[in-house]
Amino acid sequence: MGKKLTDSQIEAYHRDGFLSPVDIFTEAEAAEIRATFEEAEAKWPEAFEGAARNNAHMNFKFLDDIVHNSIMIDAVEDLIGPDIIAGATVLFIKEAHDPGFVSWHQDGRYMGMEPLTGVTAWLALSPSTLESGCMQMIPGSHIDGIRDHDDTYGEQNILTRGQEIHDIDAGRAVATPLRPGQASFHSQRVIHASEPNSSDDRRIGFAIQSYMPPEIRHVVGASSAQWVRGAPPNDHFEIIPRASGDMASADIAMRDKANAQWSEILYHGAEKRRDF
Repeated sequence: MGKKLTDSQIEAYHRDGFLSPVDIFTEAEAAEIRATFEEAEAKWPEAFEGAARNNAHMNFKFLDDIVHNSIMIDAVEDLIGPDIIAGATVLFIKEAHDPGFVSWHQDGRYMGMEPLTGVTAWLALSPSTLESGCMQMIPGSHIDGIRDHDDTYGEQNILTRGQEIHDIDAGRAVATPLRPGQASFHSQRVIHASEPNSSDDRRIGFAIQSYMPPEIRHVVGASSAQWVRGAPPNDHFEIIPRASGDMASADIAMRDKANAQWSEILYHGAEKRRDF
């Protein structure tokens, strides 16, 4: 038995490459976080457009609080051990009846890190259902290593390069619906995707991409991370402080630097770049 997860949940994650759902917040707590997000979005729309949806935890305290939430970190510790750093975050938002989708891919393909032993946490702040385009996973696909991806730059594909793995047997896919306040956890190597949102509500997801043991090293570029728990981190990452508040100038500068570093890694060797 782990700090948060049962033995069977831990076994399922290592067998399948993902675990879902896991209760992190109550629905009432998630509604409060969503309300805070939408208030911030209305006040600072530029802070949630394009690339600014990356690493918004660096300039908003309510998102930073999610990254460092003790229940979340207990679950992560059960999966990767007690020494934890947190890398980038992404707000994945599909508006109601939005045609945007995520093609079959592996998070680790363009992260420029080795070994790929980190775990991505994906927290739902609105209902994530089949209708709204919840994530779907290919069980066991994390075992065979990183597959070749084609960069499609598809207009409706919300991944950076529109990267896609072909010849996936979608009939094997397992949907991971989440109520607000629940999270899923998946390996950086597992193949996953999501369909467009055909519901009448926004699908709001906040992904920590990823929580990692500190022995992970960059093989492409360099980026920053936050220390979360356990032994002091090594020097493979620039360790940065937590957000001091909402939209503080120093925090915005920290986010912009991190996003520039992250863009260099994600688009390494790419034919073109997009603003996300």
